[in-house]
Amino acid sequence: MSIFGFHYRLERKAISLILGIVLVSSIGGLVEIAPLFTISQTVETAPDMRLYTPLELAGRNIYIREGCYACHSQMIRTLRDEVDRYGPYSLAVESKYDHPMLWGSKRTGPDLARIGEKYSDQWHVAHMINPRDVVPVSVMPAYDWLLANELRTDDLSLHLKAQRKVGVPYTDDMVANAAADAYGQANPDSTQADGLTKRYGKATTVRIFDGQADRLTEMDAMVAYLQVLGRLTTAAGKSMAQTGASQ
Repeated sequence: MSIFGFHYRLERKAISLILGIVLVSSIGGLVEIAPLFTISQTVETAPDMRLYTPLELAGRNIYIREGCYACHSQMIRTLRDEVDRYGPYSLAVESKYDHPMLWGSKRTGPDLARIGEKYSDQWHVAHMINPRDVVPVSVMPAYDWLLANELRTDDLSLHLKAQRKVGVPYTDDMVANAAADAYGQANPDSTQADGLTKRYGKATTVRIFDGQADRLTEMDAMVAYLQVLGRLTTAAGKSMAQTGASQ
């Protein structure tokens, strides 16, 4: 009996067809679900993993609000040309505290997984105000209003609480001081800056991101976020070094 003949006979018996569908679906589900039981063995560890500061998290929210993820991915694949262009390939652990994850595959613009500290703050500000000023062939729209908009900080504690609900280990102290920490990160001479580094570590970048010391703007938040991409942990660099050594 041919495979087609068997299928035709099966279609005539509803119960047999239903059982066959359940069987095939179960096999597909098992193939997808089984690897999750070993996820602790496949996802890398990163003891030096840092948390997004309130200012960086606010910048990430603005990045999502403005739809930046629609044109920029944050996932470097293991392909040689991608590694040569963008840097070490992305590891799962690097998105440990990303909710939602912004990996993506659509690249109207370049991947941003390793954009942190590649360009100066001034470059990013100019790029946001008018992309053609720094990249003449850019098709990116301008986001000049980010420099004019004051950053809302009164709800940052709520954003940290929401992140904590899904597993990000923000402490009560971090939640309570979210607004002050956001201001302190963009004002290195302020008293709030000291509290920020105590809570988030000395590796935290503290500087006037948008070039205006007297105001905390959405541009501060956006640039702070872009400058930390790929720099929350050194795991990717170590993984590349180990891969090179093994070869």
